[in-house]
Amino acid sequence: MAVGIFDSGLGGLTVLDAVTRAMPDVGFVYYGDNVNTPYGVRDPDDIYELTTKGCARLFETGCNLVILACNTASAAALRRMQESWVPSDKRVLGVFVPLIEALTERQWGDNSPPREVKVKHVALFATPATVRSRAFQRELAFRAIGVDVEAQSCGGVVDAIEEGDMILAEALVRSHVDALLRKMPDPDAAVLGCTHYPLVEEVFREALGPQVDVYSQPALVAASLADYLKRRPEMVGEGGESLFLTTGDPARVSNQATRFLRRKIGFVPA
Repeated sequence: MAVGIFDSGLGGLTVLDAVTRAMPDVGFVYYGDNVNTPYGVRDPDDIYELTTKGCARLFETGCNLVILACNTASAAALRRMQESWVPSDKRVLGVFVPLIEALTERQWGDNSPPREVKVKHVALFATPATVRSRAFQRELAFRAIGVDVEAQSCGGVVDAIEEGDMILAEALVRSHVDALLRKMPDPDAAVLGCTHYPLVEEVFREALGPQVDVYSQPALVAASLADYLKRRPEMVGEGGESLFLTTGDPARVSNQATRFLRRKIGFVPA
């Protein structure tokens, strides 16, 4: 048995890398829907259908728990899945909540009323679909009051990363940061609301400046997952070799993944 990691493409590998380092004895099955990436420009029903299809495949491999290592899927599909689709003996969790808990300095399970927090001005960088969903603002409002969020839709960044064009990706990041800073000149914090963005995290940091705290998801999700599995050990059994599934061309995706993670990754057809 293993824990499933779902993503629209390669971005979730940043989360997979962090969770395998944090939990080397846990087996993970990664599912990348590379043939349909990016999700950020798709409509919510399309995202829901693709996400449930991928999660169903992960359930078939023996995963009782699936992490949506895709902010677009977490924003556009997760709530609907949890309310009407996920089997009673399975769990599907997203990547927004660990990030927001860190941003608002809350412990897991703290369901007290929303309160004022240290951070007042937050810049959110995300895909167009994530920005449209306002899921980040909704989850934040459950935990904090008085926080101004300015969202920047970062069109093109995921496509460039998936194609391996890091020069274009870096140029787009700088352009999107400039656009946001024109709307919010002095953010306290910036949220990288896409699991592809850690691959260009240093560009975000450089463009934003050292005065802005940047919140990136992989380490936060890894810590949250480790805590969850301590409380719910029935969600994972004996570890094993990681399995990498893709809807795209396995050889091409394997080469891209190996380049991104700087270690050999071998995908097989989903």
